[in-house]
Amino acid sequence: MEKQDIKSLTLEELTEAIRQMGDKPFRAKQIYQWLHQKLVADFDEMSNLSKPLREKLKEQFVLTALYPADVKISQIDGTRKYLFRLADGNVIESVWMQYHHGNSVCISSQVGCRMGCRFCASTLDGLERNLTPAEMLDQIYRIQTLTGERVSNIVIMGSGEPLDNYDNVIRFLRMITDENGLNISQRNITLSTCGIVPNILRLAEENIQITLALSLHAPNDEVRRTLMPIANRYSLKEILPACQTYFEKTGRRLTFEYSLVSGVNDNLEEAKALTALIKGMHPMKKHYSFVKDNLRNFYTTGFEMNNNISVRTGNEKMGLMLSYGNTSSNGVLPNNADKYERNTLSFRGNMKFGKFAADASITYIRKDMTKAAAGQGNAGATMQHDQIVISKPLLK
Repeated sequence: MEKQDIKSLTLEELTEAIRQMGDKPFRAKQIYQWLHQKLVADFDEMSNLSKPLREKLKEQFVLTALYPADVKISQIDGTRKYLFRLADGNVIESVWMQYHHGNSVCISSQVGCRMGCRFCASTLDGLERNLTPAEMLDQIYRIQTLTGERVSNIVIMGSGEPLDNYDNVIRFLRMITDENGLNISQRNITLSTCGIVPNILRLAEENIQITLALSLHAPNDEVRRTLMPIANRYSLKEILPACQTYFEKTGRRLTFEYSLVSGVNDNLEEAKALTALIKGMHPMKKHYSFVKDNLRNFYTTGFEMNNNISVRTGNEKMGLMLSYGNTSSNGVLPNNADKYERNTLSFRGNMKFGKFAADASITYIRKDMTKAAAGQGNAGATMQHDQIVISKPLLK
Protein backbone atom coordinates (compact mmCIF):
# COMPACT_ATOMS: atom_id res chain seq x y z
CA MET A 1 0.00 0.00 0.00
CA GLU A 2 1.30 3.45 -0.94
CA LYS A 3 2.17 5.59 2.04
CA GLN A 4 0.20 8.75 2.71
CA ASP A 5 1.91 12.13 2.60
CA ILE A 6 1.49 13.24 6.21
CA LYS A 7 2.17 16.92 5.48
CA SER A 8 -0.79 17.03 3.07
CA LEU A 9 -3.25 15.93 5.76
CA THR A 10 -5.44 18.44 7.56
CA LEU A 11 -5.50 18.34 11.35
CA GLU A 12 -8.87 16.56 11.26
CA GLU A 13 -7.56 13.92 8.83
CA LEU A 14 -4.39 13.44 10.86
CA THR A 15 -6.40 13.06 14.06
CA GLU A 16 -8.46 10.27 12.49
CA ALA A 17 -5.33 8.56 11.13
CA ILE A 18 -3.66 8.62 14.56
CA ARG A 19 -6.83 7.23 16.14
CA GLN A 20 -6.84 4.35 13.65
CA MET A 21 -3.21 3.64 14.55
CA GLY A 22 -4.34 3.09 18.13
CA ASP A 23 -2.79 6.23 19.60
CA LYS A 24 -4.45 9.02 21.53
CA PRO A 25 -5.95 11.78 19.34
CA PHE A 26 -4.09 14.59 21.16
CA ARG A 27 -0.90 13.25 19.58
CA ALA A 28 -2.19 14.45 16.22
CA LYS A 29 -2.05 18.08 17.29
CA GLN A 30 1.49 17.62 18.57
CA ILE A 31 2.53 16.10 15.25
CA TYR A 32 0.72 18.81 13.29
CA GLN A 33 2.57 21.51 15.23
CA TRP A 34 5.90 19.83 14.51
CA LEU A 35 5.07 19.77 10.81
CA HIS A 36 3.40 23.14 10.29
CA GLN A 37 4.72 25.41 13.05
CA LYS A 38 8.15 24.07 13.98
CA LEU A 39 8.68 22.99 10.34
CA VAL A 40 10.68 19.83 11.01
CA ALA A 41 11.99 17.78 8.10
CA ASP A 42 12.27 14.41 9.86
CA PHE A 43 10.10 12.36 12.23
CA ASP A 44 13.08 11.94 14.58
CA GLU A 45 13.02 15.68 15.27
CA MET A 46 9.65 15.27 17.02
CA SER A 47 11.23 15.05 20.46
CA ASN A 48 8.07 14.90 22.58
CA LEU A 49 6.85 11.75 20.79
CA SER A 50 7.89 8.31 21.93
CA LYS A 51 10.31 6.38 19.74
CA PRO A 52 7.71 3.62 19.05
CA LEU A 53 5.25 6.26 17.79
CA ARG A 54 7.90 7.85 15.59
CA GLU A 55 8.68 4.44 14.13
CA LYS A 56 5.00 3.82 13.42
CA LEU A 57 4.79 7.20 11.68
CA LYS A 58 7.75 6.26 9.46
CA GLU A 59 5.99 3.01 8.54
CA GLN A 60 2.67 4.67 7.74
CA PHE A 61 3.60 8.00 6.20
CA VAL A 62 5.93 9.89 3.88
CA LEU A 63 7.26 13.21 5.18
CA THR A 64 7.88 15.63 2.32
CA ALA A 65 10.93 17.85 2.84
CA LEU A 66 12.46 19.88 0.01
CA TYR A 67 16.15 20.67 -0.16
CA PRO A 68 17.72 23.35 -2.36
CA ALA A 69 19.73 22.07 -5.32
CA ASP A 70 20.81 25.64 -6.06
CA VAL A 71 20.31 29.18 -4.74
CA LYS A 72 20.89 32.41 -6.65
CA ILE A 73 21.03 35.71 -4.72
CA SER A 74 20.51 39.09 -6.35
CA GLN A 75 23.36 41.52 -5.72
CA ILE A 76 20.86 44.39 -6.05
CA ASP A 77 18.32 43.67 -3.34
CA GLY A 78 19.04 40.22 -1.88
CA THR A 79 16.17 38.45 -3.63
CA ARG A 80 16.81 34.69 -3.56
CA LYS A 81 15.77 32.17 -6.19
CA TYR A 82 15.71 28.59 -4.92
CA LEU A 83 15.85 25.51 -7.10
CA PHE A 84 14.28 22.72 -5.04
CA ARG A 85 14.72 19.06 -5.88
CA LEU A 86 11.67 16.85 -5.33
CA ALA A 87 11.67 13.23 -4.19
CA ASP A 88 11.14 11.95 -7.75
CA GLY A 89 14.09 13.95 -9.12
CA ASN A 90 12.07 16.78 -10.64
CA VAL A 91 12.99 20.35 -9.75
CA ILE A 92 10.90 23.48 -9.13
CA GLU A 93 11.70 27.13 -8.47
CA SER A 94 10.63 29.40 -5.62
CA VAL A 95 11.61 33.02 -4.99
CA TRP A 96 12.08 34.83 -1.68
CA MET A 97 11.68 38.63 -1.75
CA GLN A 98 12.09 41.22 1.00
CA TYR A 99 9.81 44.23 1.19
CA HIS A 100 9.27 46.94 3.79
CA HIS A 101 5.91 45.31 4.63
CA GLY A 102 7.35 41.81 5.11
CA ASN A 103 8.84 38.83 3.30
CA SER A 104 7.13 37.36 0.24
CA VAL A 105 7.60 33.96 -1.38
CA CYS A 106 6.58 33.13 -4.94
CA ILE A 107 5.86 29.41 -5.22
CA SER A 108 5.29 26.90 -8.01
CA SER A 109 2.11 24.84 -8.24
CA GLN A 110 3.11 22.32 -10.93
CA VAL A 111 6.22 20.73 -12.38
CA GLY A 112 6.12 22.39 -15.77
CA CYS A 113 2.90 23.68 -17.30
CA ARG A 114 0.57 22.73 -20.15
CA MET A 115 -0.88 26.19 -20.82
CA GLY A 116 1.68 26.98 -23.53
CA CYS A 117 2.02 30.74 -23.00
CA ARG A 118 4.60 31.97 -25.51
CA PHE A 119 6.45 34.22 -23.05
CA CYS A 120 6.72 31.68 -20.19
CA ALA A 121 9.71 29.34 -19.79
CA SER A 122 7.93 26.91 -17.43
CA THR A 123 5.75 25.64 -20.28
CA LEU A 124 8.58 24.72 -22.66
CA ASP A 125 8.60 21.01 -21.74
CA GLY A 126 4.88 20.76 -21.02
CA LEU A 127 3.35 19.51 -17.80
CA GLU A 128 5.19 16.80 -15.89
CA ARG A 129 2.80 16.59 -12.90
CA ASN A 130 0.89 18.53 -10.28
CA LEU A 131 2.53 19.44 -7.00
CA THR A 132 1.01 18.03 -3.84
CA PRO A 133 -0.19 20.33 -1.06
CA ALA A 134 2.86 19.26 0.95
CA GLU A 135 5.24 20.24 -1.85
CA MET A 136 3.64 23.68 -2.07
CA LEU A 137 3.67 24.12 1.70
CA ASP A 138 7.27 23.03 2.01
CA GLN A 139 8.53 25.63 -0.45
CA ILE A 140 7.47 28.18 2.15
CA TYR A 141 8.58 26.09 5.12
CA ARG A 142 12.08 25.47 3.74
CA ILE A 143 12.60 29.10 2.76
CA GLN A 144 11.46 30.29 6.18
CA THR A 145 13.82 27.80 7.81
CA LEU A 146 16.77 28.65 5.54
CA THR A 147 16.41 32.42 5.90
CA GLY A 148 15.41 32.41 9.55
CA GLU A 149 12.72 34.98 8.76
CA ARG A 150 8.94 34.68 8.79
CA VAL A 151 7.13 34.62 5.48
CA SER A 152 4.11 36.94 5.56
CA ASN A 153 3.05 37.08 1.90
CA ILE A 154 2.62 34.39 -0.77
CA VAL A 155 2.31 34.66 -4.52
CA ILE A 156 1.29 31.53 -6.46
CA MET A 157 2.94 32.64 -9.66
CA GLY A 158 5.86 30.24 -10.18
CA SER A 159 5.86 27.37 -12.65
CA GLY A 160 2.44 25.93 -13.41
CA GLU A 161 -1.14 27.16 -13.65
CA PRO A 162 -2.63 27.07 -10.12
CA LEU A 163 -6.22 26.60 -11.30
CA ASP A 164 -5.12 23.59 -13.35
CA ASN A 165 -4.15 21.96 -10.04
CA TYR A 166 -7.31 23.15 -8.37
CA ASP A 167 -7.96 20.68 -5.53
CA ASN A 168 -4.36 20.61 -4.32
CA VAL A 169 -4.07 24.39 -4.45
CA ILE A 170 -7.29 24.85 -2.46
CA ARG A 171 -6.06 22.42 0.18
CA PHE A 172 -2.73 24.26 0.28
CA LEU A 173 -4.53 27.59 0.76
CA ARG A 174 -6.62 26.28 3.63
CA MET A 175 -3.62 24.70 5.35
CA ILE A 176 -1.19 27.63 5.01
CA THR A 177 -3.83 29.93 6.52
CA ASP A 178 -4.86 27.48 9.27
CA GLU A 179 -4.45 28.88 12.79
CA ASN A 180 -2.81 25.58 13.76
CA GLY A 181 -0.09 26.13 11.15
CA LEU A 182 1.74 29.25 9.96
CA ASN A 183 -1.60 31.09 10.00
CA ILE A 184 -0.69 33.42 7.11
CA SER A 185 -3.47 35.87 6.35
CA GLN A 186 -5.58 34.95 3.33
CA ARG A 187 -5.46 38.61 2.31
CA ASN A 188 -1.69 38.32 1.98
CA ILE A 189 -1.94 35.66 -0.74
CA THR A 190 -2.21 36.27 -4.49
CA LEU A 191 -3.07 33.59 -7.04
CA SER A 192 -2.19 34.24 -10.68
CA THR A 193 -4.16 32.51 -13.44
CA CYS A 194 -4.20 32.58 -17.23
CA GLY A 195 -8.00 32.48 -17.06
CA ILE A 196 -9.60 29.04 -16.57
CA VAL A 197 -13.15 30.32 -16.30
CA PRO A 198 -14.92 27.40 -14.54
CA ASN A 199 -12.28 27.33 -11.82
CA ILE A 200 -12.33 31.11 -11.33
CA LEU A 201 -16.04 30.72 -10.63
CA ARG A 202 -15.38 27.77 -8.31
CA LEU A 203 -12.75 29.80 -6.46
CA ALA A 204 -15.29 32.59 -5.95
CA GLU A 205 -17.47 30.14 -3.98
CA GLU A 206 -14.68 28.82 -1.71
CA ASN A 207 -15.02 31.63 0.84
CA ILE A 208 -11.27 32.29 0.62
CA GLN A 209 -10.16 35.92 0.82
CA ILE A 210 -7.18 35.90 -1.54
CA THR A 211 -6.29 38.32 -4.33
CA LEU A 212 -6.87 37.06 -7.87
CA ALA A 213 -4.41 38.09 -10.59
CA LEU A 214 -5.35 37.59 -14.24
CA SER A 215 -2.58 37.13 -16.80
CA LEU A 216 -4.17 39.35 -19.43
CA HIS A 217 -1.30 40.34 -21.76
CA ALA A 218 -3.54 41.57 -24.58
CA PRO A 219 -6.53 43.90 -24.96
CA ASN A 220 -8.41 41.58 -27.33
CA ASP A 221 -8.80 37.91 -28.16
CA GLU A 222 -7.01 38.16 -31.49
CA VAL A 223 -3.72 39.30 -29.96
CA ARG A 224 -4.18 37.16 -26.86
CA ARG A 225 -4.49 33.99 -28.95
CA THR A 226 -1.03 34.64 -30.43
CA LEU A 227 0.45 34.72 -26.93
CA MET A 228 -1.75 32.40 -24.88
CA PRO A 229 -3.36 29.23 -26.25
CA ILE A 230 -5.90 29.33 -23.40
CA ALA A 231 -7.52 32.22 -25.32
CA ASN A 232 -8.68 29.66 -27.89
CA ARG A 233 -10.75 28.04 -25.15
CA TYR A 234 -11.97 31.03 -23.12
CA SER A 235 -12.60 34.47 -24.60
CA LEU A 236 -12.24 37.74 -22.74
CA LYS A 237 -16.05 38.02 -22.84
CA GLU A 238 -16.08 34.92 -20.63
CA ILE A 239 -13.00 35.62 -18.51
CA LEU A 240 -13.70 39.21 -17.44
CA PRO A 241 -17.26 38.48 -16.21
CA ALA A 242 -15.81 35.59 -14.20
CA CYS A 243 -13.32 38.02 -12.65
CA GLN A 244 -16.19 40.40 -11.95
CA THR A 245 -18.05 37.57 -10.20
CA TYR A 246 -14.96 36.83 -8.11
CA PHE A 247 -14.82 40.46 -6.99
CA GLU A 248 -18.52 40.57 -6.19
CA LYS A 249 -18.34 37.35 -4.14
CA THR A 250 -15.13 38.17 -2.24
CA GLY A 251 -14.70 41.94 -2.35
CA ARG A 252 -11.02 41.32 -3.08
CA ARG A 253 -9.00 43.49 -5.46
CA LEU A 254 -8.16 42.12 -8.90
CA THR A 255 -4.77 42.45 -10.56
CA PHE A 256 -4.40 42.49 -14.34
CA GLU A 257 -0.94 41.40 -15.49
CA TYR A 258 0.38 42.55 -18.84
CA SER A 259 3.74 41.52 -20.34
CA LEU A 260 4.84 44.07 -22.93
CA VAL A 261 6.15 42.19 -25.97
CA SER A 262 7.88 44.39 -28.51
CA GLY A 263 5.86 44.75 -31.69
CA VAL A 264 3.10 42.43 -30.49
CA ASN A 265 1.02 44.12 -27.76
CA ASP A 266 2.80 47.40 -26.97
CA ASN A 267 1.47 50.03 -29.38
CA LEU A 268 -0.81 53.01 -28.77
CA GLU A 269 -3.90 51.37 -30.29
CA GLU A 270 -3.57 48.40 -27.95
CA ALA A 271 -3.10 50.70 -24.96
CA LYS A 272 -6.33 52.48 -25.84
CA ALA A 273 -8.08 49.15 -26.35
CA LEU A 274 -6.83 47.96 -22.96
CA THR A 275 -8.16 51.11 -21.34
CA ALA A 276 -11.57 50.63 -22.93
CA LEU A 277 -11.63 46.95 -21.98
CA ILE A 278 -10.96 47.50 -18.29
CA LYS A 279 -13.01 50.69 -17.96
CA GLY A 280 -15.97 48.79 -19.36
CA MET A 281 -16.04 46.57 -16.28
CA HIS A 282 -18.23 47.48 -13.34
CA PRO A 283 -16.56 49.55 -10.59
CA MET A 284 -14.16 47.46 -8.57
CA LYS A 285 -10.74 47.68 -7.02
CA LYS A 286 -8.23 47.02 -9.78
CA HIS A 287 -4.45 46.93 -10.05
CA TYR A 288 -2.52 46.93 -13.31
CA SER A 289 0.91 45.29 -13.53
CA PHE A 290 2.93 45.85 -16.69
CA VAL A 291 6.00 43.61 -16.97
CA LYS A 292 8.72 44.73 -19.34
CA ASP A 293 9.71 42.76 -22.37
CA ASN A 294 9.98 46.07 -24.20
CA LEU A 295 8.53 49.25 -22.68
CA ARG A 296 9.28 51.47 -25.65
CA ASN A 297 6.35 53.42 -27.07
CA PHE A 298 3.81 51.91 -24.70
CA TYR A 299 1.26 54.46 -23.51
CA THR A 300 -1.23 54.29 -20.66
CA THR A 301 -4.36 56.25 -21.31
CA GLY A 302 -7.50 57.07 -19.41
CA PHE A 303 -7.46 54.60 -16.49
CA GLU A 304 -10.11 55.18 -13.86
CA MET A 305 -9.46 56.96 -10.60
CA ASN A 306 -8.18 55.14 -7.52
CA ASN A 307 -6.48 52.39 -9.48
CA ASN A 308 -2.79 51.51 -9.34
CA ILE A 309 -0.53 51.01 -12.32
CA SER A 310 2.79 49.23 -11.86
CA VAL A 311 5.54 48.64 -14.35
CA ARG A 312 8.30 46.17 -13.60
CA THR A 313 11.35 46.85 -15.73
CA GLY A 314 13.33 43.66 -16.08
CA ASN A 315 13.33 40.77 -13.65
CA GLU A 316 13.50 42.68 -10.39
CA LYS A 317 10.59 42.73 -7.99
CA MET A 318 9.82 46.46 -7.88
CA GLY A 319 8.53 48.83 -10.51
CA LEU A 320 6.63 51.96 -11.32
CA MET A 321 3.72 52.47 -8.98
CA LEU A 322 1.43 55.26 -10.08
CA SER A 323 -1.48 56.39 -7.94
CA TYR A 324 -3.66 59.33 -8.82
CA GLY A 325 -6.93 60.99 -7.99
CA ASN A 326 -9.85 61.93 -10.17
CA THR A 327 -7.89 62.41 -13.38
CA SER A 328 -6.96 60.44 -16.45
CA SER A 329 -3.42 59.38 -17.23
CA ASN A 330 -1.58 59.89 -20.49
CA GLY A 331 2.06 59.04 -20.01
CA VAL A 332 4.81 58.07 -22.42
CA LEU A 333 7.81 56.10 -21.27
CA PRO A 334 11.14 57.41 -22.59
CA ASN A 335 12.51 55.84 -25.74
CA ASN A 336 15.46 54.29 -23.95
CA ALA A 337 13.36 52.69 -21.21
CA ASP A 338 14.34 49.22 -22.35
CA LYS A 339 18.02 50.04 -21.83
CA TYR A 340 17.78 49.95 -18.04
CA GLU A 341 16.52 46.48 -17.27
CA ARG A 342 16.89 46.62 -13.50
CA ASN A 343 15.93 50.19 -12.81
CA THR A 344 12.95 51.19 -10.73
CA LEU A 345 10.61 54.14 -10.81
CA SER A 346 8.12 54.96 -8.10
CA PHE A 347 5.54 57.75 -8.18
CA ARG A 348 2.99 58.18 -5.43
CA GLY A 349 0.40 60.83 -4.66
CA ASN A 350 -2.46 62.74 -6.24
CA MET A 351 -1.01 63.39 -9.67
CA LYS A 352 -2.48 64.87 -12.78
CA PHE A 353 -0.27 62.57 -14.76
CA GLY A 354 -1.64 63.43 -18.17
CA LYS A 355 -1.26 67.17 -17.60
CA PHE A 356 2.45 67.41 -16.84
CA ALA A 357 4.44 70.01 -18.77
CA ALA A 358 7.09 68.76 -21.15
CA ASP A 359 9.84 69.39 -18.60
CA ALA A 360 8.27 67.12 -16.00
CA SER A 361 10.44 64.07 -15.66
CA ILE A 362 10.45 60.34 -15.22
CA THR A 363 13.40 59.33 -13.10
CA TYR A 364 15.04 55.93 -13.31
CA ILE A 365 16.67 54.76 -10.11
CA ARG A 366 18.49 51.74 -8.75
CA LYS A 367 19.88 50.35 -5.50
CA ASP A 368 18.77 52.01 -2.24
CA MET A 369 17.77 55.58 -1.64
CA THR A 370 15.74 57.38 1.02
CA LYS A 371 13.96 59.96 -1.11
CA ALA A 372 14.07 62.08 -4.28
CA ALA A 373 11.66 64.11 -6.35
CA ALA A 374 10.67 64.53 -9.97
CA GLY A 375 8.20 66.61 -11.93
CA GLN A 376 6.54 69.77 -10.74
CA GLY A 377 3.35 71.08 -9.16
CA ASN A 378 1.69 68.43 -7.02
CA ALA A 379 3.78 65.65 -8.54
CA GLY A 380 6.21 63.93 -6.21
CA ALA A 381 8.29 60.79 -6.39
CA THR A 382 9.02 58.58 -3.41
CA MET A 383 12.08 56.55 -4.30
CA GLN A 384 12.64 53.36 -2.37
CA HIS A 385 15.69 52.24 -4.32
CA ASP A 386 18.92 54.20 -4.54
CA GLN A 387 20.21 56.88 -6.93
CA ILE A 388 19.04 58.49 -10.06
CA VAL A 389 20.43 57.03 -13.25
CA ILE A 390 18.72 59.19 -15.85
CA SER A 391 15.78 61.55 -16.19
CA LYS A 392 13.77 62.07 -19.33
CA PRO A 393 10.85 64.38 -20.11
CA LEU A 394 7.35 63.11 -20.39
CA LEU A 395 5.95 63.89 -23.81
CA LYS A 396 2.64 65.71 -24.17
